[in-house]
Formats: sequence, C-alpha cells, structure tokens
Amino acid sequence: MKWVKRTSALLLCLLLVVMCLAGCDFEETGSQKNIRDTKTVTDELTTAQQTPTDIDYSLERYNLIRRAYWVNGQREKANTLVCAAEKPLGYIVLFTESGAAVGSFVVDGKVSSLNSFLSPDYEETYYSNGGVINTELADVDGSYGENDNGIFFFTPDGKYIEWTGTYLYSDIPFIVDDPVLTVNENGGATQ
Repeated sequence: MKWVKRTSALLLCLLLVVMCLAGCDFEETGSQKNIRDTKTVTDELTTAQQTPTDIDYSLERYNLIRRAYWVNGQREKANTLVCAAEKPLGYIVLFTESGAAVGSFVVDGKVSSLNSFLSPDYEETYYSNGGVINTELADVDGSYGENDNGIFFFTPDGKYIEWTGTYLYSDIPFIVDDPVLTVNENGGATQ
C-alpha cells in the first residue's frame, strides 16, 4: 500500500510539472526567430521557383563519365563518347596564387568540380531503433576516398585538364597575354 501512495504522489508531482511547463510561454530568441524566418522565406522561394523537371540531359554527368574513362586509361572511349546535347564552348584562364596567368584554354562543354560524382559516396542504413549507419561506397573505378578540391575540363581537341587553383571562366572569348604582377607588403614583386 505504501508503494501505491509513493507512486501516486510521484505521478501527481510529474503531472503538476507538465501542467506548469505547458502553461509557460518560452520566449523565442533572436537567433531562433531568424532561423524560423529564414526557413519560411526559403520555403516560399522554392515553392515560387521550383527545381526544373524538364532537364533531359546533364552535361555534368557527361563530363563525369568522360573523366571516368579518361583517368582509368580508356581515352578512346572518353574521346568518342557521344554527347546528346549541344556542348557550349567556354573560355578559361588558370592563375597561380600570386595572380600570374598559367594558361588559357577553350573549354569543350563545361567546367566540372573534381568533387562531383555519378553516385553518392555513402549509403545510409536506418534501423527501427533510430540508429543510422553510413557505409562508404566505392567510386566507379573501385577506389575510396576524396578528390582534390578543384576543377576539370576537356578541350575541343580532347585534352583533359585538372586545376586546383584560381581560375576565370566565361562563355565570352578573352585572352590574357601578360601575367599579372602582384606587389606584396614587403615591397617585393612576384609573378
């Protein structure tokens, strides 16, 4: 009988605490309001400007497939891969950290990120207890890991170029003849 009284008293206390908390208004901080407002605006914008569903060919995926062949020694397949879309021509200048132009190229199609992939790099497995396990997946060549941060592209004559530095890209032809000269704080010039 004693345990019934204790349990009843405990339940009554818990009920009072819950009722008190339910009656309390928790004041929203400025950061919480900012986050809520940002989510609201984002929802409104994505509703008004929805992701296009009529893109029927991806130049990014084309580049990734072509690169997979190229870097795995199948250059003939890379150079004869048919593109179902009209590839634009772009123009790129590659720069050193100090601002000197390393080279300029015509880009066949588009510039792609070295960190774009054809498939996810991990698989999530969900369990009924709420647990999630991420399993790393191999890339198309059977390797694991990360790529350098950078870009890659192909030239119209089928050359492959990777770059991990600064670049200028446009669909407008331009030529950079002279390297940029940067003066550092010590008064010294570098190219």
